[in-house]
Amino acid sequence: MSTTLRVIVDQLIAPVPGPLGRYSAALAGALIETAPAGCSVEGIVSSSLPADYERVEHALPGLSGLYRSSLARRELAAAWQFGVTTSPGGGMIHAPSLFAPLRRHDRSTSGEQVVVTVHDVLAWTHPESLTSTSVAWQKAMLKRARKHADAVVVPTHALAERLAGIVDLGDRVRVVGTAPRPGLRIPEHGDAIARALDLPSEYLLVEGSLEPRTGVVDLLRALGRSGVPEIPLVVLGPESYGEQHLATVAEESGVAPARVRAIEPGDEAALAVVLAGATAFVAPSHEEGDGTSLIEAFSLGVPVIHSDAPAYVEVAAEAGLAVAIGVGGDGYADRLAAAVTTVLERAELADRLSVSGGDRANAFDWRDSAERIWQLHADL
Repeated sequence: MSTTLRVIVDQLIAPVPGPLGRYSAALAGALIETAPAGCSVEGIVSSSLPADYERVEHALPGLSGLYRSSLARRELAAAWQFGVTTSPGGGMIHAPSLFAPLRRHDRSTSGEQVVVTVHDVLAWTHPESLTSTSVAWQKAMLKRARKHADAVVVPTHALAERLAGIVDLGDRVRVVGTAPRPGLRIPEHGDAIARALDLPSEYLLVEGSLEPRTGVVDLLRALGRSGVPEIPLVVLGPESYGEQHLATVAEESGVAPARVRAIEPGDEAALAVVLAGATAFVAPSHEEGDGTSLIEAFSLGVPVIHSDAPAYVEVAAEAGLAVAIGVGGDGYADRLAAAVTTVLERAELADRLSVSGGDRANAFDWRDSAERIWQLHADL
């Protein structure tokens, strides 16, 4: 008798797939590759255009099938939020997010099981970083998960602890880590990509927007401190956040706008070139649920400076240089300035971080994550 794991891959056809789309594609692809004998993987998506279905099937060629809901994404999200629609059939369902058909069921008799994933608790800790609609939806879906999910996957033990302070899920939480996105490798024409992107010969790299939680503004203030080497800063993210603009915030921080630029690499190859060319990668975020950005930098041998956000500390395991955020962020920019200066001026430290990061990256692999997901469903 064959067994099918049904994975919700709807984020792949979202207008902006983003990190969740990358996570969904990477995990689903690894689940297909690691499927035990007699097992297969089917995708679940909302009602959309034929071209969207083709895009999913092209991205995940090993899918045994693709269930297409009769409801479009927005309507399906609302229906699942209020539990007013049946699920897309029974069996084992794995959701890479809280977007899942959570309803009352008895897996001991019906064989149905639903596992969801939580990537952060920003709706509770930093609701200002999300839309009010998103905050309400996430809170409602976590309540449904508490009632109906058979298990809840999180990427780090740090996030599991934060989640436990918000909702009691008993022993249903499982920690399954992430890994670098597939295809994150320097191509043969890497030099040509670097020239096309007009990358400086040396630069710091940071990922995020000007939203306060990300710490990008703290890093700009750090770079404006006296005595910090005047190295360029490349930002993986948008130039603007609300009414704030990167060049303006840089100037207000004491950093010449010409030293700062935002880029958004078009694919994994371009991102690999940008990452690998960085003198150091800085992850100054005040709160994160996982440390995927650190893992990706580690995988390319880039020295990493990161905040002491619990998820970062867990993922880095001392392979990066941790900087204390402090209570309310007091003095954080000064501590970042000192850390950046130290890494830039001490070549032996940068080399050690490069080696330790490369070693640490070996601990993260999508195949391992997928095998743990298969085992989780088998245990259920």
